[in-house]
Amino acid sequence: MAALFQDPYPLAFCVATFLVAGTIKGVLGIGLPATAIALLTLVMDPTEAIPVMVLPIIATNIQQFFFTPHRAETARAYAWIAVALVVSIFVTALFITRMSQSFLVIAIGVVMCVFAVHALSGFRIPVGRGPMWQIGVGLTAGVCGGLSAIWAPPIAMYLLSLNVSRDRFVSGCGFLFLVGSVPLAAGLTASGVLNSRTMALSMVALVVSIIAFRLGAALRSRLANDTFRKAVLIAFLVFGARLIVTGVTR
Repeated sequence: MAALFQDPYPLAFCVATFLVAGTIKGVLGIGLPATAIALLTLVMDPTEAIPVMVLPIIATNIQQFFFTPHRAETARAYAWIAVALVVSIFVTALFITRMSQSFLVIAIGVVMCVFAVHALSGFRIPVGRGPMWQIGVGLTAGVCGGLSAIWAPPIAMYLLSLNVSRDRFVSGCGFLFLVGSVPLAAGLTASGVLNSRTMALSMVALVVSIIAFRLGAALRSRLANDTFRKAVLIAFLVFGARLIVTGVTR
């Protein structure tokens, strides 16, 4: 931790990043990893940025899931997604150091762009609630999560396509994001990228994101949510496109 303060720029950038990302997460129920990775990769490699997000992801989703209704029902309803998510995130995260930095940057950018375009279009994919649908969603989300720490897009698309209520959407996202964060942390630790330096940054990010999440949650009922949501999604699209261009040209 002491070495972190010898170079205050990464620390200051981390604080600013998680103020923004935590607030967005508090308002929308999603968006912390996507916002954080888009900003952090401006100053660090993906294999350094991804482990920094581990503690904020765990903490904010504990708050999100355990302060919503329908917890037991949500866990039962999406049990197959959770199982597939845990396995695929852990296995994929083990191989993160074997991936080229360009590939990781492009993969993150593609995931962000697909999510933003899907959400902005309002298109709903006809989906089912059965085990095969859930396993497919869980595996897809897990591969994305293991590579980029962003597994929200497939899950959010699935829940939106099921046309669940706002409360059940927030509860479902909180449960599945929390479940996925445990194997992500284990896989990143086993691969060596969650180390003393990234853990120190993640602890700073944890404190900032908890405060920002509470602020965002308090603002949720006061803001014009649709306008804010569209602005965030457009920002995701821009960030994602930038990451793709960066990955192709680096």
